[in-house]
Amino acid sequence: MAIRVVRLGGPRARGEGLRMGTVRRPPRGVARADFSRREYFDVWLPELAPAAAMVSRALSEPWTPARWRRFARRYHAALRQPAARHLIAALAALSHQANFSIGCYCADAAYCHRTLLAEVLAQAGALLAPEAASPRRVSGRG
Repeated sequence: MAIRVVRLGGPRARGEGLRMGTVRRPPRGVARADFSRREYFDVWLPELAPAAAMVSRALSEPWTPARWRRFARRYHAALRQPAARHLIAALAALSHQANFSIGCYCADAAYCHRTLLAEVLAQAGALLAPEAASPRRVSGRG
């Protein structure tokens, strides 16, 4: 059993299980009934997505190491809020019982909140699929 970290809209891996979208907004131009069929997500968890203002700031300029560290600090702070902490604990526990995935639309996982979320889930005791390891360690902590 484990959590996979995926790009939403991409093909599902064998045994991936339920796909959870940790995005602020559903996919544009896609009917709600088609989210799963079109490989986006089965369950929507916007509570684990960065705030809309945080995403707007993040996308306003190209990434630099300093900008990424600021984004990571802000996102980690948001994940320490009670609602997010409870979801993270539930997902970490569930990862010991079932296969499922979390994801976002970003093309580059190195500069995507899903990589940070995977690290937080691992710290909470979640089992992550081997391919869920980030392309590089980009936590922004320290």
